[in-house]
Amino acid sequence: MISAAVPGQFPPDEGVEVAFAGRSNAGKSSAINAITQRNALARTSKTPGRTQLLNFFELEPARRIVDLPGYGYADVPDAERRKWAPLIGALQGRQSLRGLFLIVDSRRGVSQADADLMDWAGERAVHVLLAKADKLNRREGAEALRNAADLLGERATVQLFSAHGKMGVDQAQHRLIEWFTHKL
Repeated sequence: MISAAVPGQFPPDEGVEVAFAGRSNAGKSSAINAITQRNALARTSKTPGRTQLLNFFELEPARRIVDLPGYGYADVPDAERRKWAPLIGALQGRQSLRGLFLIVDSRRGVSQADADLMDWAGERAVHVLLAKADKLNRREGAEALRNAADLLGERATVQLFSAHGKMGVDQAQHRLIEWFTHKL
């Protein structure tokens, strides 16, 4: 739909939006593609920091997802990175923003930066995808899920997820549909 470099480029604040956020290279673009069942909706890269604008994708009329730049390490100049804060801050004030998918590398666990992003979400629903779970064995996956659930408590729901292994894709799709179709 649009890649916004300034808040004035955002689409009208109507309908429903769901944001996707996470550390650089956590798997945001892969998660978006798997959940929407569109192979190249969001461009993937092995280089951290490729998403540098707020990318709005309209999936249906008045139903959008928003791909946010990654936080943490990103291979971009500091001046460029400083432009992201006002963009993300402007997104926070939108009435149409319904929920937040927070993508966390299951091998790293939930970080303070992830917790800060949940604070940014405020009263909005947050669903954590413990991504790259296909790289964990069954015991490690269960432990990662238990640790995240204990840490998050009531702040967010959480699940194991693998875009490449198709693990948890149905569950994440149901969450997206729920946010698109129900008043919270």
